[in-house]
Amino acid sequence: MTDQSGGHIFIALVIFSMIVLGKVKRLRIYIDTSVVGGCFDEEFVLESKTLFTMAREEKIIFLISDLLIEELELAPLEIQNELTALPPECFETITRSKETERLRDVYLASNVVAPTHSNDAHHVAIATVAQADLIVSWNFKHIVHFDKIRAFNAVNLREGYPFIDIRSPKEVI
Repeated sequence: MTDQSGGHIFIALVIFSMIVLGKVKRLRIYIDTSVVGGCFDEEFVLESKTLFTMAREEKIIFLISDLLIEELELAPLEIQNELTALPPECFETITRSKETERLRDVYLASNVVAPTHSNDAHHVAIATVAQADLIVSWNFKHIVHFDKIRAFNAVNLREGYPFIDIRSPKEVI
């Protein structure tokens, strides 16, 4: 279900259903490097920092992959520190595996993204295999894009994986 206000109805329905079913749990949100870097980008700082606050307040839990950590090693220290400053209860660490590599390769073979952007495909594969509630990214060209979301999910369904919701931070806060 989508709406003009950026997906708030979907998020509200997920939270409502968890409360009604008596299973109040934090949303498990996979974040990529763009969300962490967004904390230092004038255009994205408000929404990125709000997501980090939501994690600190234990409203959500970040899924942090070893790929994200590897990419952040190339970033300025202030960006790295944004993630390392989070208390352990704010995140769950997940790792790449043969399964995520295989799914990444299927995305690439299906031309969801070009091989030069294989890390973007791998982020989606890691989140999918980890059964994230959603992926949050500022990458509008290769991840948070209508055609890409449909293509990632077509592969997921064909390969026996569930639908994965992909949103920008602006749609989640």
